[in-house]
Amino acid sequence: MDEPLSTVPLVNRLLYWLAKFLFKISRWRAEGKLLDIPKYVLISTHSSNWDLIVGLTFWAITSYGFFRGKFSWLGKKEAFRGPLGAFFNWIGGIPIDRRARHQVVEQVIQAFRSREEMVMAITPEGTRKKAMYWKTGFYYIALGAQVPIVLGFIDYQRKVAGIGPAIIPSGDIQADMEIIRDFYHNVHARYPDRVGDIRVL
Repeated sequence: MDEPLSTVPLVNRLLYWLAKFLFKISRWRAEGKLLDIPKYVLISTHSSNWDLIVGLTFWAITSYGFFRGKFSWLGKKEAFRGPLGAFFNWIGGIPIDRRARHQVVEQVIQAFRSREEMVMAITPEGTRKKAMYWKTGFYYIALGAQVPIVLGFIDYQRKVAGIGPAIIPSGDIQADMEIIRDFYHNVHARYPDRVGDIRVL
């Protein structure tokens, strides 16, 4: 990070050190860093509720306690009910109705166009349960907003959370998915049997 840690607000420094401590005691490590570009779609596989916890811990470490970057993520609206709702909103959560998938794609594209900085984290499977194939929303958001797709990962076998390469959507979704599939081939989810095939219809 460019900013000295001493210039970061106290609450963010505390979150940064807490995240570092959690990774240390659980023997996880961060690999790579957030890209120095203002807008992109960040994807990763999803098989467990722990993915969110590990992912947010990685983000806190690499962004100085959520200090840098406009981080947003989509979650089912039911998860935003109750006491956790305010916290999820604070850390960039956007509640969505899964029944209105097309409208969500257009809304996120417009959000990208209206902001100077935005990182949208999406799990293409859309569920922790076994999915037969990936949903295409993440791809068409990136294509429509003209932003890269960055390949994030959480590897439970190696205990590593990190950032991989960036892909510029070409418009040929099948060819681009082949690149994505090759990257995730050796990434081990918490529950591998729940990971859907990295393909689209």
